[in-house]
Amino acid sequence: MPGNQTHTTGEPPTRCWWRGTDDPARVDSAVLAFTTTGLLGYGTSITADYSLSWGLDVDSHWRTKRLDVCVHAAGWARSLHLMRGNLGHWSATTAVNGEVDLPDPGIADPDALVGVLDCDLGLCPATNTMPIRRLGLLDGVVAPITIRAAWVDVPSLRVSASDQIYSAADGLVDFALADESFRAQLTVDADGVVIDYPGLAQRVDVHP
Repeated sequence: MPGNQTHTTGEPPTRCWWRGTDDPARVDSAVLAFTTTGLLGYGTSITADYSLSWGLDVDSHWRTKRLDVCVHAAGWARSLHLMRGNLGHWSATTAVNGEVDLPDPGIADPDALVGVLDCDLGLCPATNTMPIRRLGLLDGVVAPITIRAAWVDVPSLRVSASDQIYSAADGLVDFALADESFRAQLTVDADGVVIDYPGLAQRVDVHP
């Protein structure tokens, strides 16, 4: 089935680092284990204002099962445990410590996420991999496909519905928001992991 290529469990995890292009002070990292049963990953995002860590569990059809995110900053911290149930309903458990002028973490409108398959962690290059693989965008030219993602705002950890359009041509993945407020052509590797995300981040060979 197109888009469902998987690595064997014997292969070592993929380790990636990105430098922010919108914010050169931001450094992102990810360790991604591609297996015959899906994808397990974890990573970090370090900025001048906060540090963030995340963990991700994806099934063999490239559908999000779980995303855990924690943010720590001077004087405050918050966490999000986001789950997609077997019937397509999403749930969230949150925790907040300290006070900061940000929206509350958690799902803004649970009904808007019913049937959604993907999480999209803000500013994180790694969470584009799931729709890229599931939609078969590594297989050649693919006409535009509209999906809805559970978008996690950073650093608030507020979760909302995001309508997105993916397509592929000339070895590049085209990503756009359905409201036409943003578009980028992504360069990705053979696993569908972002190498260059114009306006957001660019891969570097070693920890910067």
